[in-house]
Amino acid sequence: MKTFAVVIVSLIAFSGIGHAADITAPVREIMEATKSNWADNNSDWTDIFDASRLDHLYSRDFVARYQAAAQFPAVDDDGISPFDYGVIVNGQDACPLEDLTMAAAPVVDGVAEVTVRFRKSACSDAPDAKDYTTVHFLVVEEGGKPVIDDIVTENIETQARDSLKATMALIAKGQ
Repeated sequence: MKTFAVVIVSLIAFSGIGHAADITAPVREIMEATKSNWADNNSDWTDIFDASRLDHLYSRDFVARYQAAAQFPAVDDDGISPFDYGVIVNGQDACPLEDLTMAAAPVVDGVAEVTVRFRKSACSDAPDAKDYTTVHFLVVEEGGKPVIDDIVTENIETQARDSLKATMALIAKGQ
């Protein structure tokens, strides 16, 4: 009975943006693909922005900005990505991701921030190899399900937070 009460309280607390367990679902899917992409298992690269993922993991506004930015592909093998770096690891190189953690903050003004931390350079001899990378996923509800509305990385050098939606807007303007 006690477990049932906890479930009911959780459902009420997160009723503005789906169920508590669902808030991290789109982020988990992206992080599983990212972790696989940087693993040493030589698996095929998973595009975290392929059509099927754009359709169900991201907000309409995010998708519109991505599609506008995709009109200006970066130099890469497929010729369709607007990025020439891994947006989650915030770089072109990474080791297998280590010590990955994920935490969802309470919903504020319809947005839940899911913070993911991991070490991306642990296999390196670089001085910053043990540093953590922090990525903030802003999750909103659309059509009754949680979707990613922005991906915000922390720039270690400048201490700034870089919005992927803002980056896509600049790319769409040809900048």
